[in-house]
Amino acid sequence: MAKHPPYSLVLTYSEDPKQLIMQAVDSATLAPVVRGVIEVPFFLDDEEFKFDDELARQLGVAMLNTIALGRPDIKQHMNVTQHPIDEPTSAGGNDGD
Repeated sequence: MAKHPPYSLVLTYSEDPKQLIMQAVDSATLAPVVRGVIEVPFFLDDEEFKFDDELARQLGVAMLNTIALGRPDIKQHMNVTQHPIDEPTSAGGNDGD
């Protein structure tokens, strides 16, 4: 089996054609490029965390929200639940906010 270096992922939204592009980049190569840029930490709750469907869903929502910060026009296309699905929302809450 091929040995791979630790990867970081770059997710980009393209207008033409409309698509999401994911690139796996050697983390050591990417480190100087991303030094000092916006970071969006995604905390794992405890040492016993699991990479499960809900974690993957929340990570995807966080990634789309971050992309939408710089491309507000795509917000109109987002129809995702902002809170963890297994937790109730507050009364009168709106998933799109």
